[in-house]
Amino acid sequence: MPGQRVLIAIFDGVQSLDVTGPLEVFAGANRADLRYHIRIGSIDGLAVRTSSGLRLTPDEDLEQAAPPDLLIVPGGAGTRTNDPRLVEWLRRTGPGVARIMSVCTGAFLLAEAGLLDGRRATTHWDHCSSLARRFPAVTVDPEPIFVRDGAVSTSAGVTAGIDLALALVEDDLGRDVALTIARHLVMFLRRPGGQRQFSVQLAAQVAARDPLREVQRYAAEHPAADLSVPALARRANLSPRQFSRAFAAEVGTPPGRYVDGVRLEAARRLLEEGGSGVEEIARACGYGTPEAMRRAFVRELGVGPADYRERF
Repeated sequence: MPGQRVLIAIFDGVQSLDVTGPLEVFAGANRADLRYHIRIGSIDGLAVRTSSGLRLTPDEDLEQAAPPDLLIVPGGAGTRTNDPRLVEWLRRTGPGVARIMSVCTGAFLLAEAGLLDGRRATTHWDHCSSLARRFPAVTVDPEPIFVRDGAVSTSAGVTAGIDLALALVEDDLGRDVALTIARHLVMFLRRPGGQRQFSVQLAAQVAARDPLREVQRYAAEHPAADLSVPALARRANLSPRQFSRAFAAEVGTPPGRYVDGVRLEAARRLLEEGGSGVEEIARACGYGTPEAMRRAFVRELGVGPADYRERF
């Protein structure tokens, strides 16, 4: 594969991590194999202020930049009052670019330029409803950390841009290079795009009462334990009926559904980490049998555990 031109478009109010996260991934890949020629551009080639006040000086004027092979459009508060000249540049330039990726609310700039019409996309969870409302031609999926639809890829908030950049590097240079970069960046794990933006614990509410919070903690730390309603009710010193009502009211989901999510998340994490067999993971996560775990995966994710591991 010949060298690829990577162009990052910046603007006033850009989120600095949306720029530097992917940049560090592609720069890291160059340590293994010099494939990416990375440039940063802005309208008129002017320096910009990030949303945190950091001053960024671009390499060039976007209008004068050579056509990129990969265009990266970061997000940030500046997307709310975008420069129409930037949107027009994206509208003219985007269709001729082999690969485009946005980070966080950079998806709004792509949508404004018509580059997401008829495509599936995501953005930061807090802005998904707004993206869907403003751009009905876009199919917005609020759950995954990134979505790849043909030549255009979109990602959720900040660190998800790193995950998406790693996926693109894996396409170009292979899994080993992508994993090496992830290790250098001290990432806990390299997340697949289908992973949800929230863990079960983040997606659910935290119970107000200590006994129920303890039940949440216990379930997350012991997915293989007896997590039936009667068992959890005993831990909370409540009757099963009282416990079910209180848990649903304070956590926002019934205890059984919460436990299902905890076990699925634990199984996904073990599959992503590798090393353990499906049968061992099924026991460790409270499914009892591989078939029970397979049914849970197919029901919630549309793929079985073996296919999920292969995709990761």
